[in-house]
Amino acid sequence: MVKLLEARAVGGYQLWVRFSDGTEGTVDLADQLQGPVFEPLREESFFAAARFDPEVGTVVWPNGADLAPEFLYARVKAAAA
Repeated sequence: MVKLLEARAVGGYQLWVRFSDGTEGTVDLADQLQGPVFEPLREESFFAAARFDPEVGTVVWPNGADLAPEFLYARVKAAAA
């Protein structure tokens, strides 16, 4: 199973991510910020508070929002294709 090793906000609604198999890249999440938990992330300064949490193995925000690492992996692979 591929694991997320690093994630950081890089501007706008984009995250740079790196996985255990060497896959890395930028994921644009502008089209994914829907629903109550993701609503606050529409403010770019709040989105920029993203951090990698090694305990849960994914990117998280102060309001409890997170994204499945499998989702991020699929997005970065699709962007590279």
